[in-house]
Amino acid sequence: MAAGEGSDEEARVLQTLRLKICEAKNLVPYSGPNKMRDCFCTINLDQEEVFRTQVVEKSLSPFFGEEFYFDVPRTFQFLSFYIYDKSVIQRDLRIGKVAIKKEDLSRYAGKEPWFMLQPVDSNSEVQGKVHLELKLNELITDNGSVCQQLVVHLKECHGLPLINGQNCDPYATVSVVGPSRNDQKKTKVKKKTSNPQFNETFYFEVTRSSSYTKKSQFQVEEEDIEKLEVRVDLWNNGNLVQDLFLGEVKIPVKMLGSDSFQAWYLLQPRDNGNKSSKSEDLGSLRLNICYSEDCVLPSEYYAPLRNLLLKSTEVEPISASAAYILAEVCRDKYDTIIPLVRLLLHHHKLVQFITAVAELELKDTQEANTIFRGNSSVTRCLDEMMKIVGKHYLKVTLKPVLDEICENPKPCEIDRLKLKEAENAESHKENLRNYVDKVFSTIVQSSISCPTLMCDAFCSLRSLAAKRFPNDPHVQYSAVSSFVFLRFFAVAVVSPHTFHLRPHHPDVQTSRTLTLISKAIQTLGSWGSLSKSKSSFKESFMCEFFKMFQEEEYTEAVKKFLDEVSSTESKEPNIMSEPVHLKEGEMYKRAQGRTRIGKKNFKKRWFCLTSRELTYHKQQGRNKEPIYSVPVRNILAVEKLDENAFNKKNMFQVIHVEKTLYVQANNCVEASEWIEALCRVSRCNQRRLSVYHPSAFLNGNWLCCKATSENTVGCTPCTAGGPADIQIEIDGDRETERIYSLFATNMPKLQKMQEACGSIAVYQGPRKEPDDYSHFTIEDSVATFQTLQQIISIVEKLSEHHDRYQKKRSSSAKYGSEENPIVGKIS
Repeated sequence: MAAGEGSDEEARVLQTLRLKICEAKNLVPYSGPNKMRDCFCTINLDQEEVFRTQVVEKSLSPFFGEEFYFDVPRTFQFLSFYIYDKSVIQRDLRIGKVAIKKEDLSRYAGKEPWFMLQPVDSNSEVQGKVHLELKLNELITDNGSVCQQLVVHLKECHGLPLINGQNCDPYATVSVVGPSRNDQKKTKVKKKTSNPQFNETFYFEVTRSSSYTKKSQFQVEEEDIEKLEVRVDLWNNGNLVQDLFLGEVKIPVKMLGSDSFQAWYLLQPRDNGNKSSKSEDLGSLRLNICYSEDCVLPSEYYAPLRNLLLKSTEVEPISASAAYILAEVCRDKYDTIIPLVRLLLHHHKLVQFITAVAELELKDTQEANTIFRGNSSVTRCLDEMMKIVGKHYLKVTLKPVLDEICENPKPCEIDRLKLKEAENAESHKENLRNYVDKVFSTIVQSSISCPTLMCDAFCSLRSLAAKRFPNDPHVQYSAVSSFVFLRFFAVAVVSPHTFHLRPHHPDVQTSRTLTLISKAIQTLGSWGSLSKSKSSFKESFMCEFFKMFQEEEYTEAVKKFLDEVSSTESKEPNIMSEPVHLKEGEMYKRAQGRTRIGKKNFKKRWFCLTSRELTYHKQQGRNKEPIYSVPVRNILAVEKLDENAFNKKNMFQVIHVEKTLYVQANNCVEASEWIEALCRVSRCNQRRLSVYHPSAFLNGNWLCCKATSENTVGCTPCTAGGPADIQIEIDGDRETERIYSLFATNMPKLQKMQEACGSIAVYQGPRKEPDDYSHFTIEDSVATFQTLQQIISIVEKLSEHHDRYQKKRSSSAKYGSEENPIVGKIS
């Protein structure tokens, strides 16, 4: 079957958010004598908190500087940011919020604007959707006259918010509202659920028969039907406290007919939900937001583009290849290289591509001391590769020493202009020297842990550099150190949170210490710099400090390390000799009933996942003995758990040979990440299940299929695929879709490059400067032109497939369906 003729496989819509919470300013002062606040910021999908920053103490202009990148596992209306004032005794106080509609997120891509904080109004804090069926019936009375009756069937709700971390106790009021009418009825309260099933029907008399004579304030003439509307309000039953508004839906009665009308509606805030009674300046928040939505078609549609990209390493010259052209037309945007690197890495073509592009770059490099220093295709590709394949390498190398520095920081400021009166510069210098020695020693002794892929790339670059500058004995080392020290270790030291080595951005003092350590590591690692004079340092205090390291042993240690990491021999130890730490965090687990006595309740535990086992502990600290351990080889399946099993959201189950472990994550993103990590690490298990039970075995039967034996085979197919690489999980189709999007967005540049190739082919004389194509690298105009033709043709065909899919999607996802609920008031 040719691509485009139809496929039974559905397209996937995948959402990603890359966020940076930069800083807040001019927050409202505290009312007490101490005006300062202890602030933190949360990220919320609608009303569900998914991440939070660390607390910045005693500030009205807190700097957070924290970055977050995650896949969004569900639909949402608003991306919201809340600024809180931390309280030790009472509940944390919400100072203000920034709420951005999903459809507006694309407006802020590539920007870093300030957003004014808005007041937090309970009437605007809504989430979820409601399923309604409405109908107007004509009733004939005993005397033969006709009147109309409105029937409202409230079926169910989905996705209501958690209240104080727990499922809510929802109920609904159903009203018919007009200029002089407000008939209201109420459902029963549903306990502890975010997806209540109401299935209640309400009847309202809309128009009276002509014989109706009773006087009433609710008497309505037939023409008044134009002014009536049905209003459904969702509430959380507060028991001893005030009921909490969850959202509402308004539907004009005039749009209804005798035929039944049913649809899903997104709950909306009240009309005055975003309006403040007074204009108050609560401060502002600076954010960097990048939202992407990838519509990934079935795999066969991407075959032509994928094959063209993967053949890039075989194209001569490399500048005429599709992969190189992508890097050229997207040169001004750093992140655009990511999908190309991931795709080539997935298909084991990345090192060959980096080698070919490095050889091209070195042709134009005139001085050895400038080798691989710019923001070129080579440096961008290798930077991204090191981030992907070097994650575990950084954790086993730097995390222990960085934990020590961040958790028990010693003063290390050596700039005398920044020292306070009582501070001793010499003791600070000694503290810093000890930290630098620890980090340096850890790095130069870590070559055995360096991933083979990084070693292969370093070996290739070293060989090319020595060939380009045969008379310079240092260039083969500087070619490697400019990456492994300058762009890998030094960056990880100064920003450990970015590489998941620390949970948050360090405080100001620790950040300064890490910056000084990073400067020293860069200098120690730059081969040839150890013999430089003072004048080569920007800061005089660093020049003085660096004299402590001008010893032969540091030079030899760097050289030995660079020799080892640029060797072609595999340096990685056997995966079984040292467990790979994959993920950890605090979640709730249900007691497994290993003892006969004791209630099976939920307890907070600290979970840790490595390549060998899943463990949980009473509290944080991996050095402590775990309460329970599940060997990875014993995991049979990892799946989501239906909410109705325990009336709790964000639950998943780890099915293993002993007893199923039921776990509740803190939010939907965390649950999705744990399921993915557990599935990835256990996919190679030979005993994995093909079917499972999506709910729990309670009170003598499975809630999902009603089977009465606990050993009954599962009733639902497992979602996880076949075996996969536990180190690197890459979705090749998704990366190819992103590359298609980049080509489609940059089509004018492709066409301009095509014109440039034609001009070069016709005009064989010397190139004039400047011209329309001087910024493109075109070595062979004919070969480049042919590749561009292929790219443009493939992109146009893929665009046609996308258009067809969008039309099919819009026709199949009817407005008002659960997948495409109605937004706002219907007229």
